[in-house]
Amino acid sequence: MPKTMRIGEVAEQAGLQTSAIRYYESEGLLPEPQRVNGRRRYDDAVFQRLALIQLMRQAGFGIADLRTLLVEFPANTPPSTRWQHVASEKLGEVETIIRQMQALKGWLNTAMTCQCATIDDCATLMPETAQAEMRCGR
Repeated sequence: MPKTMRIGEVAEQAGLQTSAIRYYESEGLLPEPQRVNGRRRYDDAVFQRLALIQLMRQAGFGIADLRTLLVEFPANTPPSTRWQHVASEKLGEVETIIRQMQALKGWLNTAMTCQCATIDDCATLMPETAQAEMRCGR
């Protein structure tokens, strides 16, 4: 019979809190562990799934993205189909964030040369687009 571990042992080895493991289970991201006398018991396979979850979280994927990838597809759906779906959705979000960060970078560069007399002089609202524009130093 393979060795099983308690939730505390898994948490320690994975560098997580036990509450995180319970949360991942409640979201369906980890398979339901076997129970011995009502206590969770895990085999080594849990570490592979936790590594995938941690990798995706570090890359900026949210719990909903993980749920889509791991839970919401029929069980026989190939990983490539799952990844392509999640990647296509996430790519649009990332492109929006990149545009926002590029705008922020432009504003910060403008702010570095600010010569405005008052804080209210630093921005102007462009009525034709309803967009605010940084104008410090202009």
